Amino acid sequence: MNILVTGGAGFIGRWVVKLLLEEKHNVWVLDDLSNGSIKNIEELLVYKNFKAFIHGDIKDQKTIESLFYPGIDLCYHLAASINVQDSIDDPETTFNNDTIGTFYLLELCRKRNTKMVFMSTCMVYDRADEKGITEKDPIKPASPYAGAKIAAENMVLSYHYAYGLPVTVVRPFNTYGPYQKTGGEGGVVAIFIKNKLNGLPLQIYGDGTQTRDLLYVEDCARFVVQAGYRDEVNGEIVNAGLGRDITINELAEMIASDPSHVRHVEHIHPQSEIPKLLCDYSKAKRLLGWEPAISLSEGIQKTEEWIDSTKLI
Repeated sequence: MNILVTGGAGFIGRWVVKLLLEEKHNVWVLDDLSNGSIKNIEELLVYKNFKAFIHGDIKDQKTIESLFYPGIDLCYHLAASINVQDSIDDPETTFNNDTIGTFYLLELCRKRNTKMVFMSTCMVYDRADEKGITEKDPIKPASPYAGAKIAAENMVLSYHYAYGLPVTVVRPFNTYGPYQKTGGEGGVVAIFIKNKLNGLPLQIYGDGTQTRDLLYVEDCARFVVQAGYRDEVNGEIVNAGLGRDITINELAEMIASDPSHVRHVEHIHPQSEIPKLLCDYSKAKRLLGWEPAISLSEGIQKTEEWIDSTKLI
């Protein structure tokens, strides 16, 4: 197929692009590099079926219109503003990127009858119970980031019901692994590992009892890609996660070589904290035949080896 990946130079995006290239699809990547980096996809540019990298913005209608001329069969829409704190400080930018930008892409998908897989987030949910969060559980937009994603989800699904457009909304849980940023806007696993390798304290916001369901990035990419292939998930919202959660305190103890290096600090956005995130991925297993393959301990080891080898410390 001819496939467009927006945000394809980002953390999850580069893994999606890699898998699509390995499966012999023709791939175009659009990214404004606000979160992504050319370095993330450098090794992928040698693939003959990597058709083009376009440095551009999904809100630039002329740019995205030009991308649909090759006859795009499938659009994986991963481009977004993803930082919760940034969305609290500047909600307009997040709304414009995550909701308005999605609308522009939807219009082109509608005109070309191109399937869209829309990357949403587990941050739209309220807290989990012990059985885990299903796609039918309550949502709670505790940040403008979550609110913008919910608004975009609703637009995406409306195009399925109003126009019969094949779309799928995917909600991966907390994804980590190689190529994730290790700075303040990165994920907790990458930040903890970087600090450990630098001999710095692992700082935990709040009391550390909040839990996360941590999904290794290659499992996440496999889930996202498969959602584009299967008609069974058209018009559906689908979760993906490891299916087990861990407190941030426990995660820090797993990663730290010395427990005395763990510190608790004041939470920077406690109002947007979800106390418990635990994924029920039974729908993905039923409709896609998907389940995670990498355990948390294995994933952390792979991530640490990558961060150490790339000298991001």
